Amino acid sequence: MLAYLYQVFGTLRHRGPRNMLRPVIVVLMLVSFTCGENPAIKVTLTNKGLQYGKHVGAGWLQDKLDLVTLPDISGTILHFIHYTLSGVHITKCDFPEPSVEFYQDITGFNTSSSGLSVAVTGRWTTHAGLIHEGGSFDMAIFNMDVTSVVKLGKDADGHLSVTSAHCEAHVGDVDVRFQGGASWMFKPFVEYLKGRIKDEIEASICPGVEKSIVNLEYHLQAMKVSFDVGENFTFDLPLTGMPVIDASSLNLGLKGELYNIKGHTEPPFEAQPFTLPEQPGYMLSVGLSEFTLNSASYVLYKAGLLQTVITDSMIPPYLPMHLNTSWMGPFIPQLPKMFPGLLMSLQVYARKVPMFSFQPGVVKLGLEGTVKAFAIQPNGTETPLFKLNVDSTHSGKVWIAGGQLKGSVTLDNLTVALVSSEVGTFQTDTLEHSMKAGMVLVFAKLNVELGKGVGLPGTKHAQLVNTVLGMEEGFIAIASDAVLL
Repeated sequence: MLAYLYQVFGTLRHRGPRNMLRPVIVVLMLVSFTCGENPAIKVTLTNKGLQYGKHVGAGWLQDKLDLVTLPDISGTILHFIHYTLSGVHITKCDFPEPSVEFYQDITGFNTSSSGLSVAVTGRWTTHAGLIHEGGSFDMAIFNMDVTSVVKLGKDADGHLSVTSAHCEAHVGDVDVRFQGGASWMFKPFVEYLKGRIKDEIEASICPGVEKSIVNLEYHLQAMKVSFDVGENFTFDLPLTGMPVIDASSLNLGLKGELYNIKGHTEPPFEAQPFTLPEQPGYMLSVGLSEFTLNSASYVLYKAGLLQTVITDSMIPPYLPMHLNTSWMGPFIPQLPKMFPGLLMSLQVYARKVPMFSFQPGVVKLGLEGTVKAFAIQPNGTETPLFKLNVDSTHSGKVWIAGGQLKGSVTLDNLTVALVSSEVGTFQTDTLEHSMKAGMVLVFAKLNVELGKGVGLPGTKHAQLVNTVLGMEEGFIAIASDAVLL
């Protein structure tokens, strides 16, 4: 409603929100194909968030009213006296806070403002043939009431869409007084002018409402529904279905899938349905399905990026080991005899797609990898030694404390199996035990850093506060309030 009145009053000289619903919708699109596709990300705006957006919008518009320029009003009296009211600006405004509520009948918002009164001042000019006069005027507009219903939808590309479903406007009364020049000649026609001005204001309100909504729709269509991640990947966030509104919330479902720009291949698994818990005490709730992480894992695996080569120089100094044939002697006795004093390299790669599993209170990750070992000859050539399958399962926890996102990781299990060997057979039990001990040390260091946390995401104009996070079956649920900066 605030933006609708803004359209009636003219155009602001400074950039700002053109519709009070825009901050709400942008948040929903920023934390937004086929009908029936399960979303991997769900976003819920509660009534608390809607009312906060309305309150902030009302305060913003109240602060900007002195920058508003109203359109000129022109007409004729007695068919030969031409008048123009120009340079009109607001001097005082009685601006009751409007009401905004979710509207289930058409899936949208019902906004209304009652009792708005405005005092304005400006210049008047007249001309009748060769006679020109001018002066100033003061005008008061009393008890403006505006009601508008905005319908939400989805276009073919997954953008959120808005349309005007209903608009109604009424102006209670107008009082105008003229000063200077031949203002006396207006006095017989004041009642006529009041009726004319009142009719023009009433007639301009709903077109202004619709213009504001059309402008918002234009900006929504220009918003991205996919975002590049590096040079090779894109994160797809279109709406998967129509917005859903009930008496206390707006709910959006987003695709939430990572693709390779060079080749769009669907993963061999689908997003599973989940129900985001109701959190009416918070402004905003977001649910992130395990599908989103697993789609990223699948894309990285298919792109051949889940592999690396490890050399001795890469071993952290806090680990009591070296990557050479001598150090490997206790695990493979024949190795230092066959290749004495040589450095080694390990080619490590995932042989299957790593899969995340969200469970109540914990994240599980299964890794099935292969390690190929090589001896590095003095001339730099590499001689293959053996190949191992190394499978591990891990548990992780994520939480929010002190406005920081924190976490921890533990090793649940690790197994090592010999696949092939160019140096003869050997037992892997001792090597497996040593690898477990090394990973425990690595995770201890990692958990120190994860425990420090990172700041919650925000924007230039907004920050999340009072944020809580919960691990559920198949998804992470985040509920938060927000403050505009």
